[in-house]
Amino acid sequence: MASEAPAARQLRHRDLEAELRTLVLQSVPARSQSERAYLLIRDRIVTLQLPPGSVIEEARLRADLDLGRTPIREALQRLAHENLVSFVPHRGTFVTDVNLTDLHRLTEIRVELECFAARLASERASDTDQRAMELLERALDQVDDRSVEALMRLDQRIHRLVYQATRNPFLQAMLEETFNLSLRIWFLGLERGARLKEAVQEHRKLLAAIRRGDVALAETTMRDHIIGFEQAIRTFL
Repeated sequence: MASEAPAARQLRHRDLEAELRTLVLQSVPARSQSERAYLLIRDRIVTLQLPPGSVIEEARLRADLDLGRTPIREALQRLAHENLVSFVPHRGTFVTDVNLTDLHRLTEIRVELECFAARLASERASDTDQRAMELLERALDQVDDRSVEALMRLDQRIHRLVYQATRNPFLQAMLEETFNLSLRIWFLGLERGARLKEAVQEHRKLLAAIRRGDVALAETTMRDHIIGFEQAIRTFL
């Protein structure tokens, strides 16, 4: 088989590195077709383009995403591990459902992990993290409260900056997984009238506490935020 021409390799590399137009933010660019498939399908699931309980049609995904069978299947395996899809023998592949039991179990995990993250961030945030938090506080003043996309993106940036400030990549990976599950529930709540603006603005107090190194206030604020999220969503599920 002839080796891939340099120009073709450069074009393929540029395509993989290109920014994906996803609402769910990614920490690094896609560096393989499998990674690209994962990010694109995850975005469709989280934003409810693929609703809870719906059938995942591999052929349609291949056509829509212009990706091959192997990347799609590898992506679905990864999403199954993250509890966003499930494989049912002799029936097919489905987007996992969302229910009150799952919401409560997710909250139990997030309260512990996110509060721990808030504490570590308060203790370990670097000067660079501090400056980034100041910028996000300003962004809270300037965000268009009418734009769901703008609010969702800002919410993700704040949470992920807190995760980054823990300086613990293992904790960060676990937080990313549970946060993506909660994002999908947010979108479900938004469809049914949940209010996003107030929840996002709650982060102002959290960021200020972390920047001051106020561990107790940071933990309390994060706990109230996570529990308030569950209480708000419960009225819609």
